[in-house]
Amino acid sequence: MRDGGIGRVLVAALHQGIADLLPARQEFYESWFSPAGLRAGRIGLAPLTAVLSFLRREGDGYARVTSRAGEYAADWTVDRISGLRRAGLRILPRPLRARLALAVVRDLVRQTYGGSRAVVRMRRGGATVDIRSSIFCGVREPAPAPLCGFYKAAFARVLARCDLPAALEITSCRGTGSSGCFVAITLMPAESIPGEPAMVPDPASEASA
Repeated sequence: MRDGGIGRVLVAALHQGIADLLPARQEFYESWFSPAGLRAGRIGLAPLTAVLSFLRREGDGYARVTSRAGEYAADWTVDRISGLRRAGLRILPRPLRARLALAVVRDLVRQTYGGSRAVVRMRRGGATVDIRSSIFCGVREPAPAPLCGFYKAAFARVLARCDLPAALEITSCRGTGSSGCFVAITLMPAESIPGEPAMVPDPASEASA
């Protein structure tokens, strides 16, 4: 965790999402996400807030970039857990895998921003995740669409990595004027997992090499 409680994985994932989907705008966003700051992990709350504010003016670019960033953050989070725990996420019985996967979901939310946390409530066939103090959703004026798609995409990716295909829906978002951010997860029958985008190395691993 770095300045303002901003996790390195969040900043690196957003930077990669911008590079993937808005390459013509990458130089503009690097006014806040400077390469030197990314390498040192010194991106604070103010530059992150500026980046999110400008992304919201990019039409569908905001949803596309934050969703792609959520997938990267999920991949890097899963790849960094211990080998024993990761093995359990693949081979344990489905109910236990689901509980372990949702524990990873909680960890991911906490690691992206120190002021956020996830409260997971298991229910028959799935779970509901209550995201407290989402870093994406603290806006002055209500947005026309949910702003916490990063988390929806990240949760879906974690579950897919655990062979737990699921349907996810943002049922409430603080950014649209609701009182909180909730993601409903419905686990689906076992089936093939949709194709995955190309993996990008975890920036934290590269930095420690």
